[in-house]
Amino acid sequence: MYASSPTIPRPATAPSRPASTWTGWGQWLALATMTLDHLTRYVLPGGWPLDWAGSSLGRIAFPLFAAMVAWHGLFNTRNPLRYARRILVIGLVAQLPYMLMPRASDALILNVCFTLSLGLSWGAMAHALLERHRRGDLGTPWLVLAALGSLVAWQWLGSWVEYGHEGLLLIPLFMLAMHHLHHTGEALAQRLVAVACATPALVVTGLLNSSDLAKSFAVATCLAVLGLAAGAHRLTPVVPLAMPRWLWLAWYPGHFALMALGVWGLG
Repeated sequence: MYASSPTIPRPATAPSRPASTWTGWGQWLALATMTLDHLTRYVLPGGWPLDWAGSSLGRIAFPLFAAMVAWHGLFNTRNPLRYARRILVIGLVAQLPYMLMPRASDALILNVCFTLSLGLSWGAMAHALLERHRRGDLGTPWLVLAALGSLVAWQWLGSWVEYGHEGLLLIPLFMLAMHHLHHTGEALAQRLVAVACATPALVVTGLLNSSDLAKSFAVATCLAVLGLAAGAHRLTPVVPLAMPRWLWLAWYPGHFALMALGVWGLG
């Protein structure tokens, strides 16, 4: 998914980018599981015994969306902040129909596109600052100050967005894990560092879900994506039917609008 901002610099010595063919499959799976989750949550009558679908297959959607955003932000776009702005625009368009969905609380919550956009912005800026610090262009006190400021912003913003504080953490943690898994060498110490950097993403993915069934599907999705970053991306065939760009951009606000009309029409 999805003031002018500076381009986030890339290391000059970075290895070749991993193949992104898996995201073609990921797009179809993410939209299908998200739609299933929203249908069972908002549209289908409560008496229908389909809660299991939202608590299992529906739990694939958010970690998969977050992983694809992190992957593209880390490997495929020269300007992650511009990419984050595009996701934010989708979120703005979707917010009104999202707010028309039946909710357990009347509190204002910003939809998941805001979570993805803010998470990508946070991860991209953290990546850029760490690179500047590594090159000696940014002193340690400034790096610490930026980290403290970002934590204050995370604490405040987490109460306003879908999936909360854990949701905001997921993309930065995916970017950390993917970076180390892709760049790791053959040495045991490097492999152990990569595993250590991948662990927080798995933990946070589990914390995003309450039931054991939901945790299992979400963490399995996270593990699969981390395996792709570790090298399995080379084995993924090209999807036979690529998703049209217009469908990818329009589905999130569009499906909420259709569901809002359905819920309103049914009273």
